[in-house]
Amino acid sequence: MTINPDGTADEAERSLRLGRVRTAMTAAGLDALLAFAPAWRRENVRYFTDAPVAGAASFVLLTANDADGVRAFSTGRADPDAITSRGWVADAHPLSARSASSLTQALREARPARLGIAHYELLPEILMNQLVQALPGTEIVSASGLMDDVRLVKSDWEIARMRRAASVVDAGWAAFVDVLKPGLPEHAIVAAVEAAIKGRGAEDNFMLIASGGDEVRGMTAPTPRVLQTGDMVRTELTPQLDGYYAQICRSAVLGEPSEGQRRSFELFDEAVQAGLDAVRAGVTAGDVARAENDVFRKHGYGEYTTSQYTRVRGHGHGLHPDEIPALLEDNETVLEENAVIIVHPNTYTPLAGYHVLGDPVVVTRGGYQPLLTTERKLFTAPV
Repeated sequence: MTINPDGTADEAERSLRLGRVRTAMTAAGLDALLAFAPAWRRENVRYFTDAPVAGAASFVLLTANDADGVRAFSTGRADPDAITSRGWVADAHPLSARSASSLTQALREARPARLGIAHYELLPEILMNQLVQALPGTEIVSASGLMDDVRLVKSDWEIARMRRAASVVDAGWAAFVDVLKPGLPEHAIVAAVEAAIKGRGAEDNFMLIASGGDEVRGMTAPTPRVLQTGDMVRTELTPQLDGYYAQICRSAVLGEPSEGQRRSFELFDEAVQAGLDAVRAGVTAGDVARAENDVFRKHGYGEYTTSQYTRVRGHGHGLHPDEIPALLEDNETVLEENAVIIVHPNTYTPLAGYHVLGDPVVVTRGGYQPLLTTERKLFTAPV
């Protein structure tokens, strides 16, 4: 979505978000909502501010009894200026490393009967104690699920940002394949990818990698392991641009693929397509996972879809790289139009070890729209 010169599209997005959250607050019986962002989980604060924050702890307070009622607080010295300069939240305050005095004062003034905290489960005890002492008689509950649900469906504005992030993903994967050669350590691959995506404006990158043969059982951060001819190199590559993440899952072989590697790709490609074919508004996350797993069961590899070998068959993403819904057969979350998910049946099988393959898509009424342009194939690198 293009922002008009008068800022109307930007203001419309901000108003849409506040409206969604307030509706959810009313349904949950909340008088106030406090979005907490520890250093590694900043998606909810960014949802309200559209500003990057760097502090070890930051908060946004939204009250139900104020026409606007949005205030921000952060331990990062530069964060209040970064937040107010973005223009979505005009009232931002510093916090000390150990005291939430400006925040607790704002809560005392609001006097909520029921306060929901997003990322309640991650709030340090010292901060929780300050909130409890400041709000005698206030019921404090978790609002983590509330904010997960609010962020599940993306606006057109958000999807436009995710498409831009996806273009960075495509460039990152191209750099990944181009650099592969025997003798290269895994961390050098990641360095080449980081150079490619940071040069295109990426703010962050969640990336897992693994190299080797059928002994590989999963992925980790890069190691000093040196690539060898015949290796399959797997990655989840997830750059962040303008706050939004997009992910690709692919595997590449150094040299001519073995029969097992080819058969493994064919299995995973069929499973990805089955999952994508199941995607449309109104189906559940479990429906998509079941379609993927049924392919493995059909070919005699059903045991490798269990938690012994894999975690999920895909998931949502947006302001966080691993959002709801988890694609698992027992997950009854309904996929709504404009949810963004990645379908990836990543798991180990004895064919070629751990294999990763998957694409992010926007859920539509009749199916899905792909975000990436990278071909889904078993990539090879010359040796």
